Amino acid sequence: MSAIQTAGSDSRTRSYGSKAGLGPPRRRVPRVAGWLGAAPLLVFATVVFGLVLGTMVAGAFTTPDSAPGGARLTGANMSASLHGPYLTALIGSVKLSAISALIATVVGLPIAHVVVTSRFRTLREAVLSASGVLANFGGVPLAFAFVATLGNAGVLTSRFHLLGHGWNLYSFWGLTLVYLYFLIPLMVLTLTPALEGLRRQWREAARNNGANAFQYWMHVALPILMPSLLGGYVLLFGSAFSAYATAAAMVGSSVPLVTMQIADALSGNVLVGQGNVALALGVDMVLVAGLIVAIQLPLQRRSARWLA
Repeated sequence: MSAIQTAGSDSRTRSYGSKAGLGPPRRRVPRVAGWLGAAPLLVFATVVFGLVLGTMVAGAFTTPDSAPGGARLTGANMSASLHGPYLTALIGSVKLSAISALIATVVGLPIAHVVVTSRFRTLREAVLSASGVLANFGGVPLAFAFVATLGNAGVLTSRFHLLGHGWNLYSFWGLTLVYLYFLIPLMVLTLTPALEGLRRQWREAARNNGANAFQYWMHVALPILMPSLLGGYVLLFGSAFSAYATAAAMVGSSVPLVTMQIADALSGNVLVGQGNVALALGVDMVLVAGLIVAIQLPLQRRSARWLA
């Protein structure tokens, strides 16, 4: 009898434990198996990124093989990349990226909010689909589209006589306008999941405490969204900072950008034998991108705690 009672007690214990989530522990995947699963990605990253980065760093700190005395360690390339026209181009790229990313963030937030709160599913899907396409539309086709529309002989320029009002597409602000064409859709795609994470109970609680819509956004929504906004801004900054084909096809060297300087140094358009300086400029861009990633990652983790 006692044996039957013991067995029944054990069975009830196992049943209760399984219902309460206290059943037998799941088998953990061995660490070796986890590393094997990640091996293809690690190999790809090592070959595609590590090899290229190592070659670039090695070239940035050595002299060319054709130089007197052959290849040897030097810091002249990095020093040259931070002086003269190279420094001007680096500052120009940072300025262009910072301003265009800021404008895209300010404009993209209300658009993303309208998409999230819209009751029309067709509008939501259309805007998100268009944003996905436009965020990846760039290069020579984008430059040609703007030249044909807002260039010196563009359709809108001629129709509204924009040249007489001081309009110039081939300038800093003209290039900023072109960058907004793909940065704003990218910001919409970035902010949509964060806006969907805002809970309706927070708005209702603010309303019950007498807060209007402006107070709700200033004291509840924007503080919660701020990490996502800053993370999206950082993402847009990196996208604009690394852009090359659109600026090369539209403005060339009329707007000083670091990507243009790298292309000129590699092709020898200005001075011959500046390939290692171009590699040093590439290292400068990697350092800026690394700083951007270092800022973005903690912001993403912080926003995930609120919007999960």
